Amino acid sequence: MNIRLIAARILMKVIYDGQSLTTALENAFTSIESAKDKAFIQALCYGVCRNFHRLDFILSELLDKPLKDKEVKILTLAGLYQLAFMRVKSYAAVSETVMAASKKPWAKAVINAILRNYLREQANLELKANNNDSAATSHPDWLVGRIRQDWPEQAQDIFQQNNQQPPMALRVNLAKTSLENYIGQLVEHKQSGNTVGFCPSAIILQRPVAVDLLPGFAEGLVSVQDTAAQMAAWLLDVQAGQRVLDICAAPGGKTSHILEMQPQLKELVAVDIEENRMAQVQDNLQRLGLQATLKVGDASQPDSWWDGQLFDRILLDAPCSATGVIRRHPDIKLLRRADDIDALAQLQQSILRAAWIMLAPGGLLLYATCSIFKQENELQIAAFLADHNDASEQALPATGDGSQWGLARPHGRQVITGTAAMDGFYYALLRKH
Repeated sequence: MNIRLIAARILMKVIYDGQSLTTALENAFTSIESAKDKAFIQALCYGVCRNFHRLDFILSELLDKPLKDKEVKILTLAGLYQLAFMRVKSYAAVSETVMAASKKPWAKAVINAILRNYLREQANLELKANNNDSAATSHPDWLVGRIRQDWPEQAQDIFQQNNQQPPMALRVNLAKTSLENYIGQLVEHKQSGNTVGFCPSAIILQRPVAVDLLPGFAEGLVSVQDTAAQMAAWLLDVQAGQRVLDICAAPGGKTSHILEMQPQLKELVAVDIEENRMAQVQDNLQRLGLQATLKVGDASQPDSWWDGQLFDRILLDAPCSATGVIRRHPDIKLLRRADDIDALAQLQQSILRAAWIMLAPGGLLLYATCSIFKQENELQIAAFLADHNDASEQALPATGDGSQWGLARPHGRQVITGTAAMDGFYYALLRKH
């Protein structure tokens, strides 16, 4: 089958069926052997999702009336993406995209005409796109408005960062090797990266590589994890002999990092609502040679899985809009809806209240999201503190090695997407009296 047609059908699963891009790609790749084909399909799918709102605007400018055939529309968007953003020769992009519609003879002429018209009118069309908010930012209107409302000064940077490919960050397993030693191993493998002053376990690679090319990956010397996510284990400050709970733990990056930093815990319990995602936690722990108690359950209903013993530390990585990781998951811009945020905020509050019951007096709870929305972050913590007189907020260390992370907020610290090469993230630390 034509690889552009495969890409179009993957994109249809996302755009019309609401499937995540990760899942759609994984399902499609089971029947594709060529690594080169997989790489092209993935680049095309990510690119169309990342630039969907711009491409869709340009397509509308090229049409007298909308394309009713969904497959033909997505193929055309894929063709436009190749012409505008990929290093594919224009004649090849046009001819191969037209060939992808070979089972629909009428569509071949339509796609050919649209793509050739784009090439003729490209400068004017791109100018028009730059003067349209949604097209210029390649974000849906509701998301443009929400980001500008919460972060008026940083909004333009956020839009730009969301549309770029993210860097690859590594978490060095400091229980097995040192940062300096691992950087040396990277150099031996003709790879290089930069350390991060405020996060002693992090390296930002200068160029992404496949994980099997990372020295010591199979042996558990290193994991792939964004620097902002690595901050969780450092901020939680677990101590030997403590009982720790990791809520919404999948896929297990933070779980394993906590265990790497403190192998002398009494117990670490990791809970997640999805059984298949909990299998990922087990896989991560197995590769790293670590052990935890894994529970599949609803974090807002702990009676079904909690044994009644209180925890000294709780990490709550709350389900959220994921608006801080759009650059890694550009389909979020297509799948998320404005009215999702209120529902997510209610769920976060429900889980936070349930978690608080399981925390021992004197214990610490670290609230985390990969969102940049205040409603899910600082306003969530403000509401919780107003309602719980046995809770107080603890200051988060803002610096390390002379460098600073995140913006100080009325409650907690907010990482804006792209700052210090990090994903958008939020943390607040609460102590129980």
